[in-house]
Amino acid sequence: MPAFAPTSPEAAGMSKAALDRIDNHLKRRYIDAGRFPGTQLVVSRRGHIVHSSVQGFADLEREVPLKDDTIFRIYSMTKPITSVAFMMLVEQGLVALDEPVHKYIPDWKSLGVFQAGVAPAFVTRPPARPMQIVDLLRHTSGLTYGFQQRSNVDAAYRDRQIGTIELAGTLDSMIADLAKIPLEFSPGDAWNYSVSTDVIGYLIGKISGVPFERFLKERIFDPLGMADTDFFVPTEKAHRLAACYNAAATGMMSVRSPSAKGGLTLQDDPATSPYLSPPSFISGGGGLCSTAADYLTFCRALLNGGALDGVRLIGPKTLALMTTNHLPGNRDLTDMSRSMFAEATYSGVGFGLGFSVTMNPAKTLIAGSPGEYAWGGAATTSFWIDPAEELITIFMTQVIPSTAYPVRRELRTMVYAAITDSNL
Repeated sequence: MPAFAPTSPEAAGMSKAALDRIDNHLKRRYIDAGRFPGTQLVVSRRGHIVHSSVQGFADLEREVPLKDDTIFRIYSMTKPITSVAFMMLVEQGLVALDEPVHKYIPDWKSLGVFQAGVAPAFVTRPPARPMQIVDLLRHTSGLTYGFQQRSNVDAAYRDRQIGTIELAGTLDSMIADLAKIPLEFSPGDAWNYSVSTDVIGYLIGKISGVPFERFLKERIFDPLGMADTDFFVPTEKAHRLAACYNAAATGMMSVRSPSAKGGLTLQDDPATSPYLSPPSFISGGGGLCSTAADYLTFCRALLNGGALDGVRLIGPKTLALMTTNHLPGNRDLTDMSRSMFAEATYSGVGFGLGFSVTMNPAKTLIAGSPGEYAWGGAATTSFWIDPAEELITIFMTQVIPSTAYPVRRELRTMVYAAITDSNL
């Protein structure tokens, strides 16, 4: 899809004036204030694009305007794609969700749970039960991310550069390193955002017999026509890669551009970015670059029950399984989470197999529907799908960390406020 051609919002039960207010909000509060370099927002309802906007710059230093086909680092928005790919193998009968992970990674059979100590002299205890495949998909595995800086286990991840944005090593080396680091908790006892989806990517390659990146290309990207989604940006598309920025602690940013009233600290220059060449570590948890158009294609397939334009990724019952809360006891993230970040609200939100899942909108204190599923990325990209309202929203920018501003909450409130004809 080279460009977006919005239809009348009113024809899909939405208010154009209310949608336009979102653009004004983003421009005033974020772009003009120097908090974001630029933004892209796409809203689709009832099978029609009802709103599409691009504002600001993809690259402030070079004054490159953001465009419909700008390529973004989507970081953890990679996770839903990887999770869908894995469930394709489940549908083929090649793997089951309740199988122990050590069936496929024998060196993990003796993984213990952290009790005390620092690497390499950890004191551990046996887990209450083995880690299962489902634990990886729903982040109840006992694995972690080093950036959480909460425990000695996190520190061991940082020491070995496991799960960092500047990815090092290979999938094989990550699996070998994780065999030497204890779990933070017994699988199933808690929810902790982690490298679990990177492990899922490793398992896709091992179980399918096809390299993980090739599996995604042959089974998802090529069939759906997602031509701009990959783990690197080829030379002929390099001019479309956006710059990525760091948000300052004050809520503003620092390296000045004449085009911005605030400032920006450049985190990744698109002219020298590591994303311009194939990585050694193929991260199913956060490695993809994509466009809003490509990601909308993926979301449309999900909203349509797992298929789009004659291409079926997964069956509707499998998708329903993925978008159901899988946290033990049907608890929400408030009850089970050991990590706090901005990819989802917590109260009233559970976690499925690769997505956050809204269970009770009243508890989230944000307008929405039960059964919405969503996720976001470290550079403040995000999406959500609301099957009840036949709604897809995709937001793109490039500012790390995603916790810097409450833009996701604001977007949800304002997009739902634009609905004039609810399906509920």
